[in-house]
Amino acid sequence: MAEGSAPRVWGMRMLYLGLALAVIFAKLIPLDFQPQVWAGPDLLVALTFAWALRRPEFVPALSVAVIVLLADLLFLRPPGLWAALMVIGTQALKNRARNLRDQPFMMEWLAVAGIFLAISLGNRLVLAVLMVPQAPLGLTVIHVVMTLICYPVVVMISQWVFGVRKAAPGDLDRLGQRI
Repeated sequence: MAEGSAPRVWGMRMLYLGLALAVIFAKLIPLDFQPQVWAGPDLLVALTFAWALRRPEFVPALSVAVIVLLADLLFLRPPGLWAALMVIGTQALKNRARNLRDQPFMMEWLAVAGIFLAISLGNRLVLAVLMVPQAPLGLTVIHVVMTLICYPVVVMISQWVFGVRKAAPGDLDRLGQRI
């Protein structure tokens, strides 16, 4: 019952925003001034998808839109495209969260992989149609693979450190409705 209380939900929403800002800040810190030959994981995507699947009420669509739009602006990506795709992907995962609740982790991982692959492909297609310069396909593939490899680690940290677990079938939200 305490999982769905209003102060806990708002506290976890603020924690998500804080963690997302920390991920953005860490990515902005220049650790090496040489150009990278490989693309690292997108921890913001992994964090958002993990929390959206485990506790959809902790990750409202407006928070995702604002955080990813901020990341678009700070990382000099086309503003709004990745944010819109992330909101669509997050909402698609939230719609599947109830069905994936009773499934093993591999099914959750495959659902995340499918959504992330779809939004990455959609991003590349839109940028190609608009003739916007983009990273080589090899870097995009490495980026997707690295993000999917780090997804289980993000889920474990979210569960063990921050207590973001899948809702059990009998859990109630703050209004007394089944989750």
